[in-house]
Amino acid sequence: MQVGFVGLGRMGAPMARRLIEAGHQLIVFDTRPDAMDALVQLGGQVAVSPADVADRVETVLASLPTPQIVQEVAIGARGVIAGKRVRRFVDLSTTGAPVAVQIAGQLAKREIVQIDSPVSGGVSGAEKGTLAVIVSGSRTDVDLLNPVLSVFGRVFFIGEQAGLAQTMKLVNNSLSATALAATAEAMVLAAKAGIDPIIAIDVINAGSGHNTASRDKFPQSILPGTFDYGFATALMIKDLRLCLQEAESLGLSMDIIRSVGRLFALAQDEIGGEKDFTTVIQPLEKRAGVEVRARGKGADRKQQRAG
Repeated sequence: MQVGFVGLGRMGAPMARRLIEAGHQLIVFDTRPDAMDALVQLGGQVAVSPADVADRVETVLASLPTPQIVQEVAIGARGVIAGKRVRRFVDLSTTGAPVAVQIAGQLAKREIVQIDSPVSGGVSGAEKGTLAVIVSGSRTDVDLLNPVLSVFGRVFFIGEQAGLAQTMKLVNNSLSATALAATAEAMVLAAKAGIDPIIAIDVINAGSGHNTASRDKFPQSILPGTFDYGFATALMIKDLRLCLQEAESLGLSMDIIRSVGRLFALAQDEIGGEKDFTTVIQPLEKRAGVEVRARGKGADRKQQRAG
């Protein structure tokens, strides 16, 4: 299938690469020429704007960092909406339901179908094709695009209503953030009490406290001190803010998520929003006077497992 792809960042680039490797013909656009060059070397073709992409293909996918950028790409003056050939816009980004509904409404005036398709699983999942692909929109168009979307991972159809997939993504990310924040607090307590962090993580993962943070984020990014899991603190704050806004619109109060958001905001203030979201533990470590890192025999065991 011939498709367009806008946004070749940390998530978009590996997804676009997988499409080419799966045999799809790809036309790409990114504001960074070097990002497009890497895809051209694999067989992709370059466009000069989102509108240019939409002039040349019926289906345009986008993977972008913020709702504002998605709006500009989708319905801006040189956006997808200005394309002459496009029939479907697939948003792989996380924008929240209200933005998805707005874009869907504007695109519908030009007989362009909006497919909400935020993904979960991080950069590693994008590279391996193991993402959760959360989809809402026209079932007919979703079924047509299954050969494309399934390249990214497992497809979950949520419903035909615009924005449903966005809501599901925010539910997922709020839980992911909560697991990381809660595990960070617990692990700082363990370290302060003198427990080897490696042993603490082993116990948690063998017991009832295990979660995605203890299973993946701590062993891969926090214990070795690399803080390179692949998702920025500012982006997680954006997702938590969108989640709280949606809860408020539904008359709900999410006190736990609000508290989690405050901890990530503290990390943004002290460490930086552009830093990896695993740095959320660092303000806690600073106040406790400890660092939750691999050390001693535990570090040797971790290295053996990694090898």
